[in-house]
Amino acid sequence: MNNTVYLYVFDTMADWEIGYLTAELNSGRYYKKGLAPSKIVTVANEKTLVTTMGGLTIMPDITLKECSIASADALILPGGNTWTEAIHEPILQLAERCIQEDILVAAICGATMALAQAGLLNSRPHTSNDLEYLKMICPVYTGEEFYQMQSVVTDGKLITASGIAPLEFTVHVLKALDVMTPEKLKAWYSLYKTQESKYFYELMN
Repeated sequence: MNNTVYLYVFDTMADWEIGYLTAELNSGRYYKKGLAPSKIVTVANEKTLVTTMGGLTIMPDITLKECSIASADALILPGGNTWTEAIHEPILQLAERCIQEDILVAAICGATMALAQAGLLNSRPHTSNDLEYLKMICPVYTGEEFYQMQSVVTDGKLITASGIAPLEFTVHVLKALDVMTPEKLKAWYSLYKTQESKYFYELMN
């Protein structure tokens, strides 16, 4: 059975922040033996073409109204330039439901600010791009004592990451989904982080 991962797509989406992650989810090339690749379903407010920050166009698979979170293993929220706008309120409501129902929510960069503005980071460990900036643009945010100066933080089924940590973000999500062995995941991260060929051979074994 396929793992299903919902990927929220929208204009200005920071495509590189989730590039490592989507490649591994979709290919499943390093997944545990017998485990099928994940099925990535792109979700948007409307079924109209979305243009990413990198200029790529994506036609969403489904709209938010067609989204059944009960069948999903994770909801991925990429960064982007528009997260402070009201258009994202529906996906934030879905994210809140996922958190309540113990479905993985993984947010990076601007998406973490939106979670903060929605009041979802006030009482649990998290990170973002910068604490002072978070406080400045999110008046309702009161979670400073739970803020961690790390590139990525996993707290139960919620993952938050800085926009400059796409590799670490990927590792945390793959670990939470439990699709790769710890050895494979470590070798994968080490290869991309250090660019040393020995880790490539570890991955291939």
